[in-house]
Amino acid sequence: MTTPLHAAHVPAETKVSLAKRLRRIEGQVRGLQKMVDEERYCADVLVQIASVQEALRSVGKVLLQNHLTHCTATAMRSGDPAEAERVVAELVELWGR
Repeated sequence: MTTPLHAAHVPAETKVSLAKRLRRIEGQVRGLQKMVDEERYCADVLVQIASVQEALRSVGKVLLQNHLTHCTATAMRSGDPAEAERVVAELVELWGR
């Protein structure tokens, strides 16, 4: 399966929002490393891990929404059966991860 090198369309405000979220997550992960280094209570570390996982899921949801709204919709409307099939296969593969 061939994957495009760039997103078909990511609105500027979405890119800015995602960048901010990812920087916040990066800080959370650094905080986790510090907690481990400081031998913090396991339950406290696990709570922070859950927080990071939820933040990443949130970023993923935004990207999935954008992918479905722009990339997938464009491929499905293209009239190219091979492209439509590629996008469906891509979504099925993503769903299974």
